[in-house]
Amino acid sequence: MPYRNMSLDDFARHIGMDLREVQKLAERGKLPGEKVGGQWRFNRARVTEWLQQEMHLQSEQRLIEIERAMSGGEEGEWSPGIVTGMLSVEGIDMALRAGSRSSIIREMIGLAERTGLLYDKDGLLEAVMAREELCSTALPNGVAVPHPRQPMPYVSAEPLICLGRVPSGVPFGSPDGILTCLFFLIVSHDDRSHLHVLARLVRMLDRDTVLALRDIDQPDEALTLLMRREEQVAQRSA
Repeated sequence: MPYRNMSLDDFARHIGMDLREVQKLAERGKLPGEKVGGQWRFNRARVTEWLQQEMHLQSEQRLIEIERAMSGGEEGEWSPGIVTGMLSVEGIDMALRAGSRSSIIREMIGLAERTGLLYDKDGLLEAVMAREELCSTALPNGVAVPHPRQPMPYVSAEPLICLGRVPSGVPFGSPDGILTCLFFLIVSHDDRSHLHVLARLVRMLDRDTVLALRDIDQPDEALTLLMRREEQVAQRSA
């Protein structure tokens, strides 16, 4: 069952952490778990939400460990293309015309529809809106990663990512209060793949890459930049 409860050991293996470290963090109240009959229990759905919200706070090494855990440690998963393999020129717009959170989300769903992979536009729109109402997906670097709260395997023909840019930026709930300019809509079909993609994307979006994307106007140039950046990141993971 995908959302069963996990033990302390299950949790450690699931996110690629040392068991002793996990136990210390749990005892300090830093993890989304609770004790039942004296034993730690972690709900897998809550763990996924926790990782999504905490991903940008993790170190490079922890993100690599998360990637490895989510991919099952398979060597082939370290090749470039985890993120950019889900992107296409049709799903990139570097001049979105939107000035509010709701209009941004609608425009991003429109991009997903433009790829020809989307089956359920209204369902995806509702799910992404609900996720943003729960907690903003804006990161403290002018980037946001809107996505459904849970993977939606039947909403699209295959997993996809869309990139949109609002050159002037819009308020999107960033933790540091700055305007958000870049938006990566993530549509995954299972939670492990989603967390793998999110960890890889966070690693890719360093300061220089974000600044470069803010200056690029052409979708094909943005995709080329991200492909090169992902190749660099993947090489450090091997």
